[in-house]
Amino acid sequence: MAVRRRHRLGPGGGRALLGALLLCVWWRAAAERVRYAIAEELGRGSLVGPLARDLGLSADELPARKLRIVAGDDEKQYFTLEENNRNLLVKDRVDRESICGVVSPCV
Repeated sequence: MAVRRRHRLGPGGGRALLGALLLCVWWRAAAERVRYAIAEELGRGSLVGPLARDLGLSADELPARKLRIVAGDDEKQYFTLEENNRNLLVKDRVDRESICGVVSPCV
């Protein structure tokens, strides 16, 4: 007859394991990216995408997470977030030639 022994985690071992698992899940969520493609020269105020929904969040959660759109120091900001539902909108016309010049492909 075989005797089974129950292996127990040390003090706090279960919490440490749970913490490690939650950290892995959080890390994956934090690294997730959303990409949008838009037509060149889309008009001001045009919808790029429902950012909150695509991130798996409600529009109410985004302000608490301090979501913001950042451009470089001397770069023009081409996009904005709609106040009421946090959709991503075109703030200013995007012109490929003025941004990239003759560089191809322009990313």
